[in-house]
Amino acid sequence: MGASLAFASVGLLVGPLQSAEAATPKIKVHYIDVGQGDAIYIKMPSGEDIVMDGGNKGKGDELVAYLKKQKVGDIEMLISTHPDADHIGGLDEVLDSFKVKSIYAPKVKHTTQAYKDFLLAVKREKLTIKMAKAGVSLPVKGVKAQFVGPVKDYAMSDLNNWSAVLHVAYKKNTFLFTGDAELKSEQDMIAKKKTLRADVLKVGHHGAKTSTSATFLKYVKPKYAVISVGKNAYGHPTKEVVTNLKRAKATMLRTDKSGTIVFEGNGSSYTIKKSK
Repeated sequence: MGASLAFASVGLLVGPLQSAEAATPKIKVHYIDVGQGDAIYIKMPSGEDIVMDGGNKGKGDELVAYLKKQKVGDIEMLISTHPDADHIGGLDEVLDSFKVKSIYAPKVKHTTQAYKDFLLAVKREKLTIKMAKAGVSLPVKGVKAQFVGPVKDYAMSDLNNWSAVLHVAYKKNTFLFTGDAELKSEQDMIAKKKTLRADVLKVGHHGAKTSTSATFLKYVKPKYAVISVGKNAYGHPTKEVVTNLKRAKATMLRTDKSGTIVFEGNGSSYTIKKSK
């Protein structure tokens, strides 16, 4: 991340005058540039700090530095969407650096060192992992934050579809965080009639063609689509997903091009800041 976190440029400003917004509680969602991986920090209007995923192994120190720069004192809720290394890799360092009150993760295991290090850090902090699954709500004042996926159990080898999918609504500001959920999970959430409509979509699996179907986008109806992606050999984001997002008329934002992206919502409109 480095100097890119200076937020040299300001993106969009939509809504009431800034002076009128000054006293309005806001939700701030930081899509942190950790290269190829996911790391998200949410500052809730009532002050709760939520961290979702921690990037790859080796990105933990950068994530910790970023959170300290945001003056995070403790973390009310830490979420591991699923055990893949590019999501869970830096969370052990977060656990070692901050007092964490609650941890949520889906009921699926992995054999990687990154996953083992995460479990060891949870044990050191003497915490118990709460299950992240559809229907579970987070205790946040004035905000509805509920997991809408996974809606069922998948094969233990099907890690991506186990991804915890979180829907957040602060008045008229709405966000959907999908982890690496793929088409099967998307279809299951639609079949279960979960709340998917969101202004801001964290695109699934870094833009892989196995996520973000045209059908899913018809339910989400995103105005903005954030792709957490870095240099990679997988072709992320894929042409298929980019085409689907264009057809859905979503404004695309990529962490590899814009750096860390911060959405700030006052309940009715957003400002968007980019670090590069």
